[in-house]
Amino acid sequence: MEKDIAAYHRGLATSDKEICERLANTINKELKNAESKIWHAHPVWFLNGNPIVGYSLQKKGIRLMFWSGADFDEEKLQVKGKKFKDASIFYTSVAEIHIADVTRWLKKAVTIQWDYKNIVKRKGRLERLR
Repeated sequence: MEKDIAAYHRGLATSDKEICERLANTINKELKNAESKIWHAHPVWFLNGNPIVGYSLQKKGIRLMFWSGADFDEEKLQVKGKKFKDASIFYTSVAEIHIADVTRWLKKAVTIQWDYKNIVKRKGRLERLR
């Protein structure tokens, strides 16, 4: 695990740390070619410089967010972004994580991508990749 992400985990309560470690291990296993780092104070994984998935501690729990998740057609990713194409799910315990779901979403995240990497250059307009 990337050292800054491990440091992020160390700063969490035990139950939140367990959730994040389960998510990080699953993401690292499925996205072997991804770059991971702390971005905007949260762990995020990138493919070719484009943000794909990340998580953060919020009031409702640990939010697992897919930048292009609104197009995954996944009922459990019910928290949709208002301005962009993101979709999320919240976890409050490690028992709520269904690895098969997360793995399926990660596979979709590789094939369904919007170009967030160049959003500033395009003045806020997103374009679909691939």
